[in-house]
Amino acid sequence: MSRTLVLNASYEPIAVVASRRALLLVINGKASILSESDRIVHSVTESLVEPDVILLRQFIRIPRRSIPLTRRAVLEMYDYTCAYCFKHGNTLDHVVPRARGGTNTWGNVVVACTKCNNKKADKLLSELGWKLPFELREPAPNLATLISQRWKEPSWAEFTEPWRNHPLELAG
Repeated sequence: MSRTLVLNASYEPIAVVASRRALLLVINGKASILSESDRIVHSVTESLVEPDVILLRQFIRIPRRSIPLTRRAVLEMYDYTCAYCFKHGNTLDHVVPRARGGTNTWGNVVVACTKCNNKKADKLLSELGWKLPFELREPAPNLATLISQRWKEPSWAEFTEPWRNHPLELAG
């Protein structure tokens, strides 16, 4: 199934949806197509080009809150890269193990490959002589984190790059 980038009326990226959903937004007059794909959708009476990027006609206010600590959020924040060996990582590791009083917070969780996670087990980094190449912190809610790395398309770069590392004001 193909995907479409949805831009708010302010041109900020707000979602990635199925292309058929995006096409319905266009047909119903709620959005306009900014970029077309090379795929065509056929109905009984029409043939329509699938949108690659759409722009909503009305501004949608989206409250921004801190990003919840989930497995998917951590894997995507660190781009599926092991914090210890920099290879592909698919497991989560608590830097200070929970068995030793570590917490399940952004300041204590990283991505690790299975090999490194097993080697570290419930040890502290100092016991292994390992160091993290970065400081642990809660990710700031910004637009770059809203667009999943797995769905980022090269053709969307002109629409997403201006918003990369653009801090959002927290709604509250």
